[in-house]
Amino acid sequence: MDVTESDLPGVGKKHEVDIGGGQQLVIVTHNTGTRELYLKASDDADSEKLVELSDRMARLVGTILEGAYFQPVQSDHVETMLAEGTLLEWFAVDPDSPLVGETVASADVGQRTGVTVVAIQRDGEVIPGPMPERTIEAGDTLVVVGNRESCDAFEHLLSGDE
Repeated sequence: MDVTESDLPGVGKKHEVDIGGGQQLVIVTHNTGTRELYLKASDDADSEKLVELSDRMARLVGTILEGAYFQPVQSDHVETMLAEGTLLEWFAVDPDSPLVGETVASADVGQRTGVTVVAIQRDGEVIPGPMPERTIEAGDTLVVVGNRESCDAFEHLLSGDE
């Protein structure tokens, strides 16, 4: 997948994403946070404006597209790059994980791996900033932030391969 980024002086940035079939999705991110989405049907076609979103709405739509609310494909592990070297990752908790039954505090994943648990997805709900006494259950999805090495260490801890 090809993504082209361009500066738009005084406006913000433009990203062009090749979505196949000769089509491109064009995203203009204004310095104000507003996003405009355009569809360019072919190289020689004009771009057609699809929607304009506020910063907050664009972030909400982005998390939906990313799969934070629903992942239609069964996946034990999803990752997103937040910034250079910092990842946001989702890890499914299997029934045989050594973390099942532990609290966020007793699992001590921060000290043991370097990641921070920022949310737990459970039964279709998201528990943001889980309290230390929150118990980790089989079937949970733990959302963590850390660098690549920390996330790899957490994955080994979660699977019992530490």
